[in-house]
Amino acid sequence: MNRRPNERSSVARASSAWEPAFRATVIPRLAIVDVVRGIAIAGVVLFHLVWDLAYLGVIPAWIASHSLWLLFGRVLAGTFMALVGVSLVLASADGFRRRAFMRRLAVLVAAALAITLVTRVAFPQTFVYYGILHAIAVASVIGALALRLPTSAIAALGVAAYVLGFFWTSAAFDPRWLAWTGFAAMPPRSNDFVPVFPWIGLTLLGMAGTRLALARGWAYCARPLDGRVDRSLAWIGRHSLPIYLIHQPVLLGVLIPLVGLVR
Repeated sequence: MNRRPNERSSVARASSAWEPAFRATVIPRLAIVDVVRGIAIAGVVLFHLVWDLAYLGVIPAWIASHSLWLLFGRVLAGTFMALVGVSLVLASADGFRRRAFMRRLAVLVAAALAITLVTRVAFPQTFVYYGILHAIAVASVIGALALRLPTSAIAALGVAAYVLGFFWTSAAFDPRWLAWTGFAAMPPRSNDFVPVFPWIGLTLLGMAGTRLALARGWAYCARPLDGRVDRSLAWIGRHSLPIYLIHQPVLLGVLIPLVGLVR
């Protein structure tokens, strides 16, 4: 279907008084988003490498459980959650592509279920019942539903969701089938736990921020990739899901024999 000359994109339709209208045809892939995602997934590999070394007794256990190291892991998770919102806005600036969205969502759900099943066998006491992939899948759905809202409303919801996740809990949400909401007072232990609240707030704020960047033309000021490191990080970012799925088996597959040889 041809677009009428005066028809605005989904970004422009959601504009508000403090957000100038943005007209777009196709948003080019922004390399900076891939670079940031690449840095984040590289950080995840490093984070789990330290965890594996502590698990195998190569380094003191306190290193992997130190508050600053755990904060590093939370920053990585927050980066991925914000990037969900960034990617949703960029992908839908010229209209929501339902088929592509559903295909990507199906892959995420399958990957999240695989992580749950594998960790349930490997770590039955601390298996991943709602980790980063689960959170990204749910945030993708919530973000897609929020695309038609004004940017001001998305930003307000993002702030409210983030704050609510820190300030309201109840023991009634402690069971696993409710803890994923983020309202549990003492959620069951898990090797990876990224509940809906407060993390969905970062996705919504990522959406709002990207809307503003596009409306003001800031996104087009990003410089092109001109270095080997940038291009490598962008490639890693474009393949972050398979890297996430295979990096732990690869790390453990290398480290366990090496540790056995040394000992």
